[in-house]
Amino acid sequence: MTILVVGAGATGGYFGARLAQAGRDVTFLVRPRRARQLRQRGLRIVGPGADSGAKQEVRPNLVIAGQLTEPAQIVLLSVKATALEQAVADFSSGVGPQTVVVPFLNGMAHLNVLNNRFGESAVLGGVVLIATQLDDDGDIVQQLSPPGSLTIGAQDGTRTARLQAAYDQLSGAGFEASISDEILARMWQKWVFVATVGALTCLMRGTVGDIVGVPGGRDLGPAILAEACAVSAAAGYPVPAEAISSTTQTITQTGSPVTSSMSRDVAEGRPAAAPAWGSRPRCSTWPRCSCASTTTASIRRTDRHLQQGHRPADR
Repeated sequence: MTILVVGAGATGGYFGARLAQAGRDVTFLVRPRRARQLRQRGLRIVGPGADSGAKQEVRPNLVIAGQLTEPAQIVLLSVKATALEQAVADFSSGVGPQTVVVPFLNGMAHLNVLNNRFGESAVLGGVVLIATQLDDDGDIVQQLSPPGSLTIGAQDGTRTARLQAAYDQLSGAGFEASISDEILARMWQKWVFVATVGALTCLMRGTVGDIVGVPGGRDLGPAILAEACAVSAAAGYPVPAEAISSTTQTITQTGSPVTSSMSRDVAEGRPAAAPAWGSRPRCSTWPRCSCASTTTASIRRTDRHLQQGHRPADR
């Protein structure tokens, strides 16, 4: 079974490299600049979370747009939401009647795009958890151990032969893989977490510890979380109490270094995914959510204190 990984950044590169190391037939669809970099250096996984007992360099099979000659059986889509439209155009020739597409994107709106193009039965839901980023050399820095996880599932919750075949290929490759019969609910839970941490750290330009350390800062994260939970519940996917409790602990921890990939993108002037997945996350009731005024007041109060001598250095 052939696997096409669209994008070889911190997430797609990590999972694709692990699959290649496990003997799967993996090809990466990348941009010309990334292709030159990978041909020169290889695809490397480094950092404190990298497995010291595993080979950390892969010489990947690479193609660029226009070079796909036959359908893959699995497409792992790992691009930013802002690049989704172009990515779909680039990999569409690699999708055949038996291909399954597994998106790694955060949010929900990308499902509409993919369903309209390839049909809902060909598009699985996907949730990945991994702490990685690219360094200046293009290597994948794995921040934490244990390794990442990947959960897939049919959007309608059914178990099909194609879903099982995809799982068989994606499991046993050095990261945790699983099937969920409620993948849309899992995706909404991740959206709530990512939207909360992303909004908090982007708006305040600091880590969680920076923010909770100023007057009013400890209340801001829970206010944003409440709004995100209201959106998810309005869409029909209430967030479980244990998930809310876990996220609350993450966003109120004193001295925490936690930030978000989106805040790093904003600080470094790179395109951020917020316009694509943060504005209308597949929810028709979004404009009527009731927490916005409370959140806005908390943001203004916390920002005022940060500006009065507490603002962390730009990152």
